[in-house]
Amino acid sequence: MNLFWKKMFGGMTSTAKLEKNEAELAREYDRYCEVGKSAEWAEFKELQAKVKTPEFKQNKKMLQTRKFKDTEEYRNITKLKKLQSQSDFKKYLNILSSSELICFLEFKQSEQYKRLADPEAVKNSEQLQRMKAYERSKEYALYTRYHDSYQEKEYLKLKQLVETEDFQKKLAFWSNPKRWETTEDYRLDARYYQLYKNDDIRFYQNTDPKKFDEIKNYQLTFEDNFDWNTLERSHWDNGFHYKSSQLKANHSFFNEKQANNAGHNIEVINGVLNIRTRKETVKAAAWKGVGTEGFVEKEFDYTSDIIQTGKHFQQAEGIFRAKIRCKGPIHHAFWLGAETKLPHVNIFHFNGKNITVGNANNQLFDQTKITGINANSFYIYTLVWRQKELIWLVNDVEVFRTSANLPTQPLYMALNSFISENQRGAQGTLEVDWVKVYAKR
Repeated sequence: MNLFWKKMFGGMTSTAKLEKNEAELAREYDRYCEVGKSAEWAEFKELQAKVKTPEFKQNKKMLQTRKFKDTEEYRNITKLKKLQSQSDFKKYLNILSSSELICFLEFKQSEQYKRLADPEAVKNSEQLQRMKAYERSKEYALYTRYHDSYQEKEYLKLKQLVETEDFQKKLAFWSNPKRWETTEDYRLDARYYQLYKNDDIRFYQNTDPKKFDEIKNYQLTFEDNFDWNTLERSHWDNGFHYKSSQLKANHSFFNEKQANNAGHNIEVINGVLNIRTRKETVKAAAWKGVGTEGFVEKEFDYTSDIIQTGKHFQQAEGIFRAKIRCKGPIHHAFWLGAETKLPHVNIFHFNGKNITVGNANNQLFDQTKITGINANSFYIYTLVWRQKELIWLVNDVEVFRTSANLPTQPLYMALNSFISENQRGAQGTLEVDWVKVYAKR
């Protein structure tokens, strides 16, 4: 299938835009589900029944319009402020905390105070002279005027009252022109309108749930964004996967020009898996075939690798996807395999010249060639495996479909690069940004 014209005229969504759209749809679905089962949605309905009643509206109006001057708290705080603002009484209050007064009052309680009546003693003592001078001062006269007076008693009474927690709460409430906003009813009212304007609730009310049908029908069963740095921390193993653990997994085939290198050609760079095929002379195991010599040691001029999920993940049916690009005129592949040679499903296969997809089973191979796109660029390759058909897509464009020779057992995923015997030796890299698998709910 030629995808050139679809790319040119918008029939194929770009990889970046497709990823963005899918991520956005997934976020919207998560958001839709969360809002639909949220306490906020239930709370909104409950609040609506309260804040729209006549009683609620009447109480709101009273609290918003009552004047502060009509309250007892206003009268008491006004009296206190009037006392505090009287010039001499204000000075008196300041004198109370002066060190001179405190010192004199302590002195007055001592036996030395009696000596102030003795002029000779005062004459001979600097301390007595200071105390005598303070006793005759205007400050002390002001102190004696107000100490234990009616004004002070009234002041202390009011001060004690206004400093109580209850008074302060009432004063703060009634003196606040926005007192309504401090009430529990206001909180309910504000919460209602907050929810009424809430983006999530508006989003939920305005979203057609049909747009999520595909997401609702499938669940993520495998995901690798390649945030690991060693295979041991991943869900992949190097080498081929066989049913018997006694069989050699790390090998190449005799008719290939590269040795699979036990994971040494695997690395993750900035969250992208790299399978590198490089020029490197090694001796390694090569499978020559049943009925011949079996495994033989062969000298290879290149190394590469294969990784697969045989021990960690296998699945029958579902959606298998990967974001892939490759470099170099050699074979690169993303495929599904079984513990036997067949079935074998190529989700992506680049043979050095062309991209192909297809299904091999029962000695038959259905496939198609994909043209019009460059394997050096990232594309999302998808296999939709249904009970009665296999469908391949590149980005959002269907490229092949078959209902013949479908696999019936769970298959594992594999990624590899290799050099066939009819290819000139070359280096190359298979890059995989992510792999995701979904199963029908």
